[in-house]
Amino acid sequence: MNATLLKRLVRAAHSGMAKDVDNLLRRIAEGERKLGHKLVADDLERILKESPAAHSPGPPVLTGMPVSRRDSAPLLKEIPHDELRHNMVLPTAVERRFERIEREFAARSRLASHGLRPRQRILLYGPPGCGKTLGAERLAWTTGLPLKKVQFDTLLSSFFGETLANLRRIFDDTAQKPCALLLDECDTLARARSERNDIGEINRITNALLELLEDYRGDGLIIAATNLDSALDPALFRRFDEVLKIPLPGHTEVLRLLKLTLSSIRTETSINWDELAQQVDGMSCSEVAQIARNAAKSSILCGNDRVGTEDVRHALEESLERGHN
Repeated sequence: MNATLLKRLVRAAHSGMAKDVDNLLRRIAEGERKLGHKLVADDLERILKESPAAHSPGPPVLTGMPVSRRDSAPLLKEIPHDELRHNMVLPTAVERRFERIEREFAARSRLASHGLRPRQRILLYGPPGCGKTLGAERLAWTTGLPLKKVQFDTLLSSFFGETLANLRRIFDDTAQKPCALLLDECDTLARARSERNDIGEINRITNALLELLEDYRGDGLIIAATNLDSALDPALFRRFDEVLKIPLPGHTEVLRLLKLTLSSIRTETSINWDELAQQVDGMSCSEVAQIARNAAKSSILCGNDRVGTEDVRHALEESLERGHN
């Protein structure tokens, strides 16, 4: 068992978080199976199935999310693992960089034996709809870490010092309970200090974020996402181990995305995929996927057993009409 998993298991057991202990034990069994220890994995899985906790529904176990100091509102929201999306269509170069992050995390114990740390602080930036949040979900799903999203509506406070205190509380919790922490729209906290007239509280928050990122030594991932790269404080980029620009999909990616989204339903053999890809050129990944889903729904509602070119064209027209309104 690697050191990180062992520490997480001890923390969960010490805190009385039965659900977390059960999940970690299942990961240990999976790890033994991957190592080729079939008999050990079979025994562990049998023990887990025989455990009374596995058959008792019981009340949900609270995992102790950090809360704001003023009104005790949760500062983080955990996305259930089975709701995480992880299928991405990316240019080859960007895909390789995602894979490198995932490989380093998987090999973190080996890297540590040589005095090295994996890439843990990740900045994703690009235009709206390009897949930044999806990228964070993918990293959480691949690494097996719980994905916790910062709740900016409770993090930010108009009272002096409270936002800073809330931010520190989030990072303290993340250091103790490893996760993939998502700071979506991080420009809310880290706009370039030179662009602002306010040199008080807002600058202190930016400085604190830079310091917390610099000092992070936890066993999880810190993932920041933003649409704006030019407006970010330049010092922020130096705090990340990996800065990834996620571009809009090109022709190749659009083709793959259309086919992937429609893979669960049959399509007409006469569909001209290249022509359809050209028609959605310049759209984001989320827009292309939505067009494909709408085409599939339209075909099903019309009683057809296959999605045809006209279904996709009609969905595209509807999307363009919404864009003009």
